[in-house]
Amino acid sequence: MAKVNVLVLTGYGLNCDHETAYAFELAGANAERVHINALIDGTTSLEKFQILVFIGGFSWGDDHGAGVIQSVRLKTNIGDQILEFVAKGNLVMGICNGFQTLANLGLLPGLDQDYQKRSVALTFNDCGNFRNQWVTLKANPDSPCIFTRGIDLAELPVRHGEGKFYTDDATLAGLLDNHQVALQYALPDGRVADGGFPHNPNGSIADVAGICDPSGRIFGLMPHPEAYNHWTNHPDWTRRRELQRRRGDSPPTTHPVGIRFFQNAVDFVSAQLRKCNLNFAIVARIAIYH
Repeated sequence: MAKVNVLVLTGYGLNCDHETAYAFELAGANAERVHINALIDGTTSLEKFQILVFIGGFSWGDDHGAGVIQSVRLKTNIGDQILEFVAKGNLVMGICNGFQTLANLGLLPGLDQDYQKRSVALTFNDCGNFRNQWVTLKANPDSPCIFTRGIDLAELPVRHGEGKFYTDDATLAGLLDNHQVALQYALPDGRVADGGFPHNPNGSIADVAGICDPSGRIFGLMPHPEAYNHWTNHPDWTRRRELQRRRGDSPPTTHPVGIRFFQNAVDFVSAQLRKCNLNFAIVARIAIYH
């Protein structure tokens, strides 16, 4: 069966395209790095892809706000194509600057199936400075989010100056009621951070680290799962390896939790493609007998 095709959108000021493509390739997909101009001028089409990823970095230097210019360029040039891509049931992921872009586009949170209304924001960290640290995340087991399936706790890095999730009380209540808050900043023991710094590194209300749309197919998060693609990425890996050595354990042979986010997406699309192929085969066989 054909592999899942992933479009990793890159462009001015973005810098996580190689890591993100690599993470999807580890998960078994074909990942293609595509410049935003190639989508806008039609050199590359969304047609052949099942997953669209908005990556981390600082698009257009975060002028006018993080992800603002990128979202305006996308909406004014290919906004209809992106909405059509979503309507087909494809997956969309936004990491860090990509999450900011999804919020500015209105693709998140998608309440009431409105994928153009901007109702949440990622704004300046309460601490007043850029945060480059690892955080603990608690996944919501009741969330429809496809990307977080089977994940309980995750350690991932954050790298942002505008990561504070903010919205009005009514929108937040809707997100919580719908279980669209897929990830929250947490303490190492798994309890939510309750706003406590530095476990909540930016002051996000309700400790929100990532949200999805009602279908679970569109997902945005501020932490970087692509940056934890091997156990040696963790800042504490040397101490952990020494503890393993003393216990007589071998180094890990499986991918760390960062890859699980990408694996979940690839597995979901693969299952959908198998189902489509099976249905096509059944229809073809019926046609032959008739």
